Amino acid sequence: MKLSERALTWVMRLYPPFLFQRIWVRKFHKGYYAVDVRVHRSFLNRNSNGSIFGGTIFAATDPLYALLFGQLMRRKGYRTIVWLKSAQIRYIKPAMTSLNISVRITDEQVQEVEQTLKNQGKFVKVFSIELVDRMGEVCAIAENEVYIRDLDWSREAGQESNQKQYMEK
Repeated sequence: MKLSERALTWVMRLYPPFLFQRIWVRKFHKGYYAVDVRVHRSFLNRNSNGSIFGGTIFAATDPLYALLFGQLMRRKGYRTIVWLKSAQIRYIKPAMTSLNISVRITDEQVQEVEQTLKNQGKFVKVFSIELVDRMGEVCAIAENEVYIRDLDWSREAGQESNQKQYMEK
């Protein structure tokens, strides 16, 4: 479903796994090329050491690339399924303050997705997300493997596209 940037911002702010863990979507940027998120440190998400619980940090990164690519591809006329295929996270230091996340998608990345969908019908790639504290120090790095499938792609159309590219070279 296509949603405006503002509507999806509020949907995600009120999404219970985000709301109760104090994960606040600050803004989806125009055209869905970026999103800014803050993970507020509070008594609701602190662990026994006083830092933000690792599960909260991991949950904050989970849907970001899938949401951005899903909305971007819909606006470009694609019917896709987009989901997080796998994820891992490296905790570098305890998050003793609120964390900021900024995810950006470039025009080159969108072109790579479109080209791969045109030729293969699916796109799979790992993207990194840094979680930064108030002092600007990286507390964690998440690696999210995004899966995108074009629901309208057919093997024949992909083979024709590959043949045209080969002939142009």
